[in-house]
Amino acid sequence: MITIVFYLIVLLFSVVIHEISHGAMADYLGDPTAKYAGRLSLNPLRHLDLFGSIILPISLLILTRGQGPIFGWAKPVPINPYNFRDKKWGNLKVALAGPLSNFFVALFFGFLLRFFSLPFRLFDFLSVIVVLNLLLAIFNLVPIPPLDGSHLLFSLLPEKTLRIQQFFFQYGIFILILFIYLVFPLIYPLIFWIYRIIVGQPF
Repeated sequence: MITIVFYLIVLLFSVVIHEISHGAMADYLGDPTAKYAGRLSLNPLRHLDLFGSIILPISLLILTRGQGPIFGWAKPVPINPYNFRDKKWGNLKVALAGPLSNFFVALFFGFLLRFFSLPFRLFDFLSVIVVLNLLLAIFNLVPIPPLDGSHLLFSLLPEKTLRIQQFFFQYGIFILILFIYLVFPLIYPLIFWIYRIIVGQPF
């Protein structure tokens, strides 16, 4: 029970860091929309999303009986790309900032596990942080709206694909739900493989 509670707390603050990174990058590029909306805050209440932060994690917790990875997302930060100094690559940079923040969190705690001798219980808790942030980073790179991967992909596609993009943004949440329950579990081995490379031992 303690592990599950810890897992949910780590999930909450990992998705908060993810969204703050989007907003901070947008602010760096000249768009203060997220800052003015109060979204550059570690207060999780400012970032909660009904489905991604509550319904999905609880559903996964019930379905896996606490034995499988539990993940989700926060409410997207508001941005106005017309304010970006970098009109060409601004959207891509903002989209990439979120997954990279989770990856850097995983690297930081992963290197602590690799190079320091830690008590067994603390090692387990930090391992959860590493795996969960790797999971969030890879999950958000999937090119299905509203995930960051879709913004990365569509920023590289020509304008003639606009109708295809609109279709995916309109029905993306339904495609994403199917992907989460049918396809994403197949990616878990990749996550554990990256964990082993960083930490130097299996999860």
